[in-house]
Amino acid sequence: MGLPIREYLLVGLSAAVVTYLLTGLVRRFALRIGAIAVPRGRDVHTIPIPRLGGVGIYLGVVGGVFVASQLPVLRRAFDYSNETLAVLVAGGVIVLVGVLDDRFGLDALTKLAGQATAAGVLVLMGVQWTAIYLPWGGTGGSTGSVLLLGQDQGVLITVFLCVLLINAMNFVDGLDGLAAGIGTIAATATCAFALGLLGQQNGDVNAYPPALIAAVLAGALAGFLPHNFQPARLFMGDSGSMFIGLTLAAATTTASGRTNYSTTGATGALALVTPLIVVAAVVFVPLLDLLLAVVRRTRAGTSPFAPDKMHLHHRLLEIGHSQRRAVLLIYLWAGVLSFGAVALALVDNAFLVIWMVTAGVLVAVLASAVPRLRARA
Repeated sequence: MGLPIREYLLVGLSAAVVTYLLTGLVRRFALRIGAIAVPRGRDVHTIPIPRLGGVGIYLGVVGGVFVASQLPVLRRAFDYSNETLAVLVAGGVIVLVGVLDDRFGLDALTKLAGQATAAGVLVLMGVQWTAIYLPWGGTGGSTGSVLLLGQDQGVLITVFLCVLLINAMNFVDGLDGLAAGIGTIAATATCAFALGLLGQQNGDVNAYPPALIAAVLAGALAGFLPHNFQPARLFMGDSGSMFIGLTLAAATTTASGRTNYSTTGATGALALVTPLIVVAAVVFVPLLDLLLAVVRRTRAGTSPFAPDKMHLHHRLLEIGHSQRRAVLLIYLWAGVLSFGAVALALVDNAFLVIWMVTAGVLVAVLASAVPRLRARA
């Protein structure tokens, strides 16, 4: 049976429409309860702006999932798996934590506890890493080995990766439209990867959830962007950035469980590690920003969670880029890396993909350096 591409497009569009329509109401609610981002020394915006945009994104995802449950093809995914429902339940937990933080301000340990709780809900409802491919240790001419994870190992890895992605997306949310755009790119790339896995399994209904989770997230974020792109009328807040990280973690984790670990050969070996490659590539920018921030703050003798004004987007502003140009440049970096990783997994001609990714990286480097090149001219 063919891939239900139209159905996935429909649920993504539904999520986008629901988010776009409800975000205006969420903005009014944020103003009424006082969930407003007042400019601080490290912030780029100069006027108070309401937040809680994550509520609108979550409602869009719920709307997209509801539409999927009514479609003759996609509704069957709910009969064989609780993974999509797990995203809604765990997402509700993380959005609630984010709403409390957006309104009252929570300390770092409380937020970390909420993040771990949401990740634990995912695990309890069946979203968990069960195996990881290793490129060494193969026997009989095989290209590698598979590390089967025990229950405790799978739980720890799943929770760790989930919390890591939540905080990575939270750290990168510093310019209008930045986190929403990166999330859209990452979710779209993950959806493409999941559709590739679905095609390899001849449309097996058990492989529907990863693409569905990624599709509704991409749609919801696309519907939120018109409200959030510079100049933003509403911030997503921690309720949005943490929900994006959680949902991306769930989508990539469920995709890992559908990878065929018995595949052999050069392209097959690459396909075996693509869940980890895609996880790293689609969130490379926020993860790099998170790593640099932790190293920078630790060397300065401060807490890794202590705020500062030295994130990647701040550095792009410092060398002369406008807010919009800085955001678009980070979009370019995220797109080249994430779709390059997916193409390596799904396209047979690896050399062609590598050359295209290299060309994309060169374009991104030159575009990022334009202000300095002009200054030296």
